Amino acid sequence: MLRISELRLPLDHAAEALPAAIVQRLGIKPADLLDFKVFKRSYDARKNQSLSFIYIIDAEVQNEAALLKKFAGDLHVKPSPDTEYHFVGHAPANFTNRPVVIGFGPCGIFAALVLAQMGFRPIVLERGKAVRERTQDTWGLWRKNNLNPESNVQFGEGGAGTFSDGKLYSQIKDPRHLGRKVLTEFVKAGAPPEILYVAKPHIGTFRLVGMVETMRAEIIALGGEIRFQQRVTDIVIEDGQVRGVKTAAGDEILADHVVLALGHSARDTFEMLHDKGVFMEAKPFSVGFRIEHPQSLIDKARLGPHAGHPLLGAADYKLVHHASNGRAVYSFCMCPGGTVVAATSEPNRVVTNGMSQYSRNERNANAGIVVGITPEDYPGGPLAGIEFQRKLESRAFELGGGTYEAPAQLVGDFLQGKPSTKLGSVEPSYKPGVHLGDLASALPDYAIQAIREAIPAFDRQIRGFDLYDAVLTGVETRTSSPLRITRGENLQSLNVKGLYPAGEGAGYAGGILSAGVDGIRVAEAVAEDLLKPA
Repeated sequence: MLRISELRLPLDHAAEALPAAIVQRLGIKPADLLDFKVFKRSYDARKNQSLSFIYIIDAEVQNEAALLKKFAGDLHVKPSPDTEYHFVGHAPANFTNRPVVIGFGPCGIFAALVLAQMGFRPIVLERGKAVRERTQDTWGLWRKNNLNPESNVQFGEGGAGTFSDGKLYSQIKDPRHLGRKVLTEFVKAGAPPEILYVAKPHIGTFRLVGMVETMRAEIIALGGEIRFQQRVTDIVIEDGQVRGVKTAAGDEILADHVVLALGHSARDTFEMLHDKGVFMEAKPFSVGFRIEHPQSLIDKARLGPHAGHPLLGAADYKLVHHASNGRAVYSFCMCPGGTVVAATSEPNRVVTNGMSQYSRNERNANAGIVVGITPEDYPGGPLAGIEFQRKLESRAFELGGGTYEAPAQLVGDFLQGKPSTKLGSVEPSYKPGVHLGDLASALPDYAIQAIREAIPAFDRQIRGFDLYDAVLTGVETRTSSPLRITRGENLQSLNVKGLYPAGEGAGYAGGILSAGVDGIRVAEAVAEDLLKPA
């Protein structure tokens, strides 16, 4: 097949316009176009007065070799790459050396799924509950101020990504198209087929719940096991080789291959691993606030006269500002038409995150406005970032009134340095609710200074971004893991053989898609090691 890129058509083009454009671009007869499929459809919002769709097409044509010769040197017409997934091997019949996967978020799901598809019958240990029970516990915090430390936005089947926008795009390098494997499995599990070709695919929380259950069922059908409410409290290491794990229930599971797909909030597990001598190091992450605007404001600023177009949906944004104090401020996990959610996993702490449903039809847009920090800001070793996060989250709990309400401030008041006493036109979406005041003490001074400088700068890119009544809600601290459980080229821990740090918690992913891709890579590394000749 041929891959044709940069094929542009008007937003409201007729269906027949696409094959006609392919024929015209290649200079062939209509009968010579045998078949085609859309690989990607995007749009460029930088010139919102003249938006058009930009297609990448895979086309089956007559005389492909002649066309390739004709377009030699043309970067926009070339052979289609092989995006099919190819397994690295399969377990022999009656294979008994079963790997263990700790954690059942996106990384753990894909590690377990691919291992199961290769016949290795993995055992998955998830500290939280199954996704529907977990959802009820999460609502308990949002609706009744009741936190379950083992079943919440961070812990449970599906991981933190379940309560998010369900974004399925990433900037990772992916030469083997493993991201395509992730998307294909999601579609098989019930995701809308459009995620295979739209430029910024997303699913939303409600759809993710059913998909996770379907993928769990496939793993079980292939011989795997999923054990919920199994918090790992110890890891057995002998002579630098992992030999198994122990759980809070007192069980010991023997295994020479253990995947650590922990997620970024498994702080007690990080501490246990550190105590056991597993090599890890502090890494940069970011802290900040959630900002909420009317979605209609973002739509108008980004899409201009095309705001509200049904094929475009709610508009998003991505912003970066380099502040005069040397700090980078950027938008994080932008959720069009979504809500700000309570995302703590520890008592007496407040953490915010963003979430959208597939429809993205809530009144507000929200995003993290966060400031990059480095281990120099929190010296003290690999676990120092966790203590830094906890300090900010405890302060947010105090500023919110000590009831899991989040501290909040109008953007205009924040920029002027005065406390907020009443809301304006923007109603904050955070549940259990917000407590208005002054956010200046919620973050270090350098972060407050950088954000105060960034918001007016962002207004020059998105008119209305510094809207006085827009709402800041604090704090956003779980942008990524504050540490990295470092691994070598074989994807194993640097000093514990058979231990495979993976995904966001180990410092190797940032979002659903990249975590799924890393889960696949680690599953392949486990399989290759298991299949090595003795």
